[in-house]
Amino acid sequence: MTRTLFGAALLAALPLAAFGQTPAPVMDNARVTVRDVALEPGKPAPAIAHDGDYAILYLNGGRIRGSNGRITRHADGGAVFGHGGITSDTALDAPAREIIVELKDTPSNMVPNTTGLPLAFPRPGSKLILENSRMRVWNYAWQPGHPTAMHFHNTEVVVVFRGDGDIASTTADGKVTTAHHSPGEVVFNGPNRSHSEEVVKGEQSGIMLELK
Repeated sequence: MTRTLFGAALLAALPLAAFGQTPAPVMDNARVTVRDVALEPGKPAPAIAHDGDYAILYLNGGRIRGSNGRITRHADGGAVFGHGGITSDTALDAPAREIIVELKDTPSNMVPNTTGLPLAFPRPGSKLILENSRMRVWNYAWQPGHPTAMHFHNTEVVVVFRGDGDIASTTADGKVTTAHHSPGEVVFNGPNRSHSEEVVKGEQSGIMLELK
């Protein structure tokens, strides 16, 4: 089946409720387009067409029925990878929330690490939940009173914050910048950065999608 016919078949299979307005991006740059999709129990989300590779990051998971009819239980903080087609997911038991990251077909912006510092990931307490040729996805929770080691970010990263708290970032020269992040906030950071991180107020965790 050609891609056009496949897409048409998916469209025909979707309920009428799925043909609402596609959510506007919360972020759109040269590398990614990001959408924040809230799923209401029993109500299909608006259909989203995917031109290429994409990842779905589950800020809040649960039992979810995909546009193909398959039911899967996704953990909070989980992730899946897809390519092309159309998605319109439905939460079955409770509200869910998906952060959908479209990966644009652009060259890698990874830089060599010549600092002598460890890379940002893996780090103690981090968990790799998904990896392929385009990306790595990590779960990580910052611990009060335990700053990370000074480290180097060699690539771009999409961060989806899951907690409500302040993160202090300290550079190698001692400069400290503190920022508050709320649940569901999405941040895009570039490569070639060295710092350490610590939660200094509230609690904070995140889903980190590193681009390759």
